Amino acid sequence: MKQLVLLGLIFLFTLGWAIGQEDQGQQPVFRSQVDVVNVLFTVRRGDSYVTNLTREDFEVRENGILQEIQFFNREGDEDAQPLSIVLLIDTSGSVKDKLRFEQEAASFFLEETLRKNRDMAAVVQFDSEINLVQDFTYDAGLLNHSIDQIRAGGATKLYDAIWVSVNDLLRHEVGRRVLVVLSDGEDTQSIVSDDDAIKIAQDHDVMIFGIGVRSGRFGSNFGKLKSFAEDTGGLFFDSRARLDELQRAFARINEAIKNQYSIGYVSTNQARDGTFREIEIEARGRGLKVMHRKGYYAEGGGS
Repeated sequence: MKQLVLLGLIFLFTLGWAIGQEDQGQQPVFRSQVDVVNVLFTVRRGDSYVTNLTREDFEVRENGILQEIQFFNREGDEDAQPLSIVLLIDTSGSVKDKLRFEQEAASFFLEETLRKNRDMAAVVQFDSEINLVQDFTYDAGLLNHSIDQIRAGGATKLYDAIWVSVNDLLRHEVGRRVLVVLSDGEDTQSIVSDDDAIKIAQDHDVMIFGIGVRSGRFGSNFGKLKSFAEDTGGLFFDSRARLDELQRAFARINEAIKNQYSIGYVSTNQARDGTFREIEIEARGRGLKVMHRKGYYAEGGGS
């Protein structure tokens, strides 16, 4: 197991691996970068996803200025971009009694969501430490085994864990980037702030889905998990830590992932001044609601 060590205050939030792990029997993973602002989103009318829209049905604005859509894809089609999912599981003492339910529901979710040899997932657990239980792999068996090996620990570094998962894992991947967080939302020991955690996810177009897991003996902060999801275009679910509700939450995340669109544009504002750029996507049609990240900070380029 790799331990993720946060060196933020010393090395300007540069992170490193402390303990090596050998990858066994995995296919090589190829990575590249693109110089566009990528936005992953879903469109709903009421409770139903709308999946038959085209490029011409959308307008994108950055800080109110219309942008030219240069890339468009319906991610439910056969040519959907590869998917990279980080499953981020809270193993602090506050959710210890619910861990078995989390493991069972999470394993089934990955089996139902990942397309063989096309989509990858990684598993990270966090409490008072942040550990990479399984690096990105196409192998469902390795993922299931890693989830089964998770054990509960101490305090909660939620914001650190989100920051690390994006910076050390997801930002290096091409295609669609998704972070699924199972937690009570109550951060007790992080170095980075909640704003830093949201910022890095927005900058790298990582969509966060939150599942609230509550233990009656400890506090929770589901409002924070909900804000992470809303600010990045994802969804939040209050599972009440029951197996059937965890399964329903994962099923709805799976549905959202399979009904995504993606848009790419090169910003008309080429300044890298560190300001926040608000993104707005509008869909032509009555009653359509678009869910996407709220924006990005200009120093990151938004990709």
